[in-house]
Amino acid sequence: MNFVFTGGGTAGHVTPNIALIPKIQEMGYTVHYIGRYEGIEKDLIENMPGVIYHGISAGKLRRYNNIKNLTDPFRVIKGYFQALNLIKEIKPKGLFSKGGFVSVPVVMAAKAHKVPIVIHESDMTPGLATKLCLPYAKKACTTFKTTARNLGKKGVCTGTPLRDNLFFGSKDIARKKLKLDNKPVILIMGGSLGAKGINDNIRLVLDRLLPIFNIVHICGKGKQDESIKKNGYIQLEYVNEELPDIMALADIVISRAGSNSINEFLALNKPMLLIPLPALHSRGDQLVNADEFESLGYAMKLLEENITQDILVNSIKDLYDNRNKFIETMQKSGAHKGRDKVLEVIKESIK
Repeated sequence: MNFVFTGGGTAGHVTPNIALIPKIQEMGYTVHYIGRYEGIEKDLIENMPGVIYHGISAGKLRRYNNIKNLTDPFRVIKGYFQALNLIKEIKPKGLFSKGGFVSVPVVMAAKAHKVPIVIHESDMTPGLATKLCLPYAKKACTTFKTTARNLGKKGVCTGTPLRDNLFFGSKDIARKKLKLDNKPVILIMGGSLGAKGINDNIRLVLDRLLPIFNIVHICGKGKQDESIKKNGYIQLEYVNEELPDIMALADIVISRAGSNSINEFLALNKPMLLIPLPALHSRGDQLVNADEFESLGYAMKLLEENITQDILVNSIKDLYDNRNKFIETMQKSGAHKGRDKVLEVIKESIK
């Protein structure tokens, strides 16, 4: 028996699949993954045990003017016919799509072969890929209840599938490896590529924070500032295997508001200061995500355009001082059950 996963473009369109794949394998399926020839999905997936990776042509689906809009439709069409042939050859029992532009031709091809399809939308507001794939899906899993309601009869709120290893980190291992003392720890994450706005603002207030906190700053590839050498300030470009330990060590988190990341923090009961990507540089989904988490009592929100040194330092201290209130609220969320709920939807769809 075969089962197909698709999704790519960012880590957020891949890591939930990574959480689900072992469980689908335990059900007796051989897992195939359809993504781009080159991309983060290939890097993260192709070395997973027992997973067969297939690369196809892909073009980005843009809602703004770009010269590539003239050529990318042809890449999408090529990818569709490649996916058609792959689905015909694989004959999967079902398909799960986590989204991203590469998923659209794959979902359409699966539907053409009458393969049951389940999709997942992490954000409050569905992205373009989700909107295009929804007519072909049997069910659309969502992270937020409001999103499920807005998707109609196909929408079902499941939460986000999370990897097992996130829950088994060791703060002692992380503290020893990073050579940190016993001061509380702030973890700063700006997404898989880092976040210049967060990086720059944090570095301006290091001297005000380091007497109180240790800071582990995951700043993105090529975004380390080698001129900064301060005790208790650790700069890392990117972490993978060490992430569960570092998360276990963190007392509070400062982050963008990408849905997968903030739901991992939620499941781990990590109080958050969310600095969403400004609307000027996005479709606004992070702003909506941050608003929702703030309204539910899971996080504090700070708009990047409103940041001053005083506001940033005071917000961090306020979050830390009130961390127990946030932890108590997050413990009631049930966010750690997302994977099991998505698996239930998949099982029901492929009966």
